[in-house]
Amino acid sequence: MFIGRVLRWVAPGAVAIASLLGACARGGAPGPAPAGSAAPVLTAESSGVDVVLQAVAAVDDDVVWITGHHGVVLRSTDGGATWVRLRVPDSDSLEFRDVAAFGQDTAYLLAAGPGPRSRIFFTADGGQTWTPQFVNTDPRAFYDCFAFWSTSSGVVVSDAVQGQLLVRVTVDAGAHWNVLPPASVPAALEGEGAFAASGTCVTSLGRRHAWIASEAAQGSRVYRSSDGGLSWSVAGVPFITGDATGVATVAFRDTLTGVALGGRVASATDTTAHAAVTHDGGATWTQAGRPPFPGATYGAVYVPGAAVPVLVAAGPGGLALSRDDGATWTLLSTAGYWAVGFSSVHAGWAAGPGGRITRIALE
Repeated sequence: MFIGRVLRWVAPGAVAIASLLGACARGGAPGPAPAGSAAPVLTAESSGVDVVLQAVAAVDDDVVWITGHHGVVLRSTDGGATWVRLRVPDSDSLEFRDVAAFGQDTAYLLAAGPGPRSRIFFTADGGQTWTPQFVNTDPRAFYDCFAFWSTSSGVVVSDAVQGQLLVRVTVDAGAHWNVLPPASVPAALEGEGAFAASGTCVTSLGRRHAWIASEAAQGSRVYRSSDGGLSWSVAGVPFITGDATGVATVAFRDTLTGVALGGRVASATDTTAHAAVTHDGGATWTQAGRPPFPGATYGAVYVPGAAVPVLVAAGPGGLALSRDDGATWTLLSTAGYWAVGFSSVHAGWAAGPGGRITRIALE
């Protein structure tokens, strides 16, 4: 689909942005610490690959999975000190744009792309073997990202086909990925879809809540579900409009408060508003402060276990941190990133082009 092609086209620009801004070769320079907190520490790590890395799943402070283009699947079990590349048979041409992990042995992978390039794989033995669970047979569909409530229940979304986002759910650990009936998902805008950027165009919370970030030329929207993905409603988000412009990532710290971020994904220099916040679970959205790096935001997450809610955002223009739900931001780095994930305030990882992996410690 068009959205996926745009993100592949801008990948080389992510490296250029970091160079133009004078970032360090790995990780960039951290910004000033917020008042009353220690300065974040960013540490470059050696991935051993030179591809675009697009998704991070931080299980705990030791175990983290990162995936990307050319079938790359990386796992560390020592907090990022060393990375091992795991091989999925016959997948070197696939783009693993999302990963969900539940330990050092159990993980799901989503390969995103048109037609049969969209696939889901599962491992229960640390990547020694992989089970293909889903292969998309619709040439019009392009599956972008997925999210899980547990090891057995999850949701995956595709760009719109015949006027509706394709949403599939599983309740049996991926043995079946059942597409929802049309009555369960609101009608899509023309050309509506999700950004397959960082694995965070869908996010889940608790046992049953989930949100999907989307874009269309007519405007940005966020879908929401409170019944395990079986039914959805949708609300508009006050973003700039236009082709390849909209919400790329959505993050929630509880069932009421969340932040939507994105922008013009084809622009490396755009500085227009592209952040919104909700305090009613996504029923309504108001404009928030945009992160201080140029260009779009591709990924964002709340940090688990933080004494004060901490949101970290990543994009080709850098990394930034907010402690007030996106109202204000602190720049962490000017290097290019696509995805970020945290297990705690002590351990987070950002990943991006050129195999870049940076560990982030906030305390």
